[in-house]
Amino acid sequence: MSYLDGQVHEKLRSIVGPANVSSAPEDLQNYAHDELPGVVFLPEAVVKPANTEEVAAVMRLANEVPFPVTPRGLGTGLSGGALAVQGGIVLSLERMNKILEIDEANLMAVVQPGVITGELQKEVEARGLFYPVDPASLDSCSIGGNIAENAGGPRAVKYGITRDYVTGLEAVLPEGEIVRYGGKVVKNVVGYDLANLLIGSEGTLGIITEITLKLLPLPPHRVDLLVPFDDFRPAIRTVAAIITGKKIVPVVMEFMARAGVKACEAFLGREVPFSDAAAQLIIGLAGTGKAEVERQYETVAEICLEMGAADVLVAETPSAKERLWEARRVLLETLKAQSPGGEVEDVVAPRSRIPELGEAVAEISARTGFKMVQWGHAGDGNVHIAIMKMEMPDRVWEEGLPKVAEEIFRVAIGLGGSITGEHGIGYVKRRFITMALGAAEIRAMKRLKEALDPKGILNPGKIFPE
Repeated sequence: MSYLDGQVHEKLRSIVGPANVSSAPEDLQNYAHDELPGVVFLPEAVVKPANTEEVAAVMRLANEVPFPVTPRGLGTGLSGGALAVQGGIVLSLERMNKILEIDEANLMAVVQPGVITGELQKEVEARGLFYPVDPASLDSCSIGGNIAENAGGPRAVKYGITRDYVTGLEAVLPEGEIVRYGGKVVKNVVGYDLANLLIGSEGTLGIITEITLKLLPLPPHRVDLLVPFDDFRPAIRTVAAIITGKKIVPVVMEFMARAGVKACEAFLGREVPFSDAAAQLIIGLAGTGKAEVERQYETVAEICLEMGAADVLVAETPSAKERLWEARRVLLETLKAQSPGGEVEDVVAPRSRIPELGEAVAEISARTGFKMVQWGHAGDGNVHIAIMKMEMPDRVWEEGLPKVAEEIFRVAIGLGGSITGEHGIGYVKRRFITMALGAAEIRAMKRLKEALDPKGILNPGKIFPE
């Protein structure tokens, strides 16, 4: 169905400028997918506003016509959340990419949604400050997208997730109203918390146009450990031994299984440390004093060896840390190169039950013939599972994938977890949301959506089942 005629195109051009509206096929292709392989929806046009007022004007026009609007950051999502599944326009926020202020006195930063997460980190770290949230795609994802998905990352075990650092938002609601909530304050309980309502709403309740973020002092000392194990289970039990046994909360606690490490080794074309181990832990420690960090990593190393680790590699220099993290950083890219077709699930479970989850996933893989690679955030129980198509015939893949995904989700829920930890529901998981939420919860969410977006034009086709 086509929503946009020549008159609508002309009105859009008058709002954002002729150069910032495109319906050229090559442009539409660039905005028709995210990082999820094989899911493509062409919008009718791509619109790139430069400020909040232009976003509001586009939304008012969309209500008047009406036509669907899909907000988009930098397209690094893995759930199809920024795809125009019902046509209309993609509203790209890539031009709104300025760091407006770094307030050292109040430990705050004010940014636009198109700012790349890694660039913000570099800017604040140059001033001795720290923005801890670090999704795997931090060098290419945007702050606005992080907020839409409530992104986490490896440091979540110690520092939390995106929601924990947002103190204020400016946003455009579906009917074109501009709202502001919070700011450079640590405490604020005036009315309903509109900022927290929008965080994690996947672009369905409003379009974020300005963000105030809390910063921390930058820890001056950081050490990373790479720890190989001959068995997956003691590797995960080591996590609890460190956190609950010794009351040490590392900055990061990541795990990778052998299949993923071996794939990265082949992709990089060079040897990766401990690539034959059944599982690896990456443990990062940080603090204000060098002696304090040294005591922590000596204690952690002792625990790892007591739990059955084959060795402990300590990385203190930047080059050593880079080599230690190399395989983890390229893992997703590696798996895409190995299998252009696939889907990445990001289930979450209590961290003490990750061994059970891993064993169940391995059993599902062996029984169904769907190749799977596991890795993730051992410290907070968030496990990523790449289901890889490889050479599987299209018909077998398309019929089997939903059943395999559902099995994985049922295992996670049965262990006390849920179907997504940070990637979101988006388009691809909406059929499964009833597994994780009851009818009353879904009805309440739908009422909220209908109240803010009565015409259903903002990011339709996401979260809720058809």
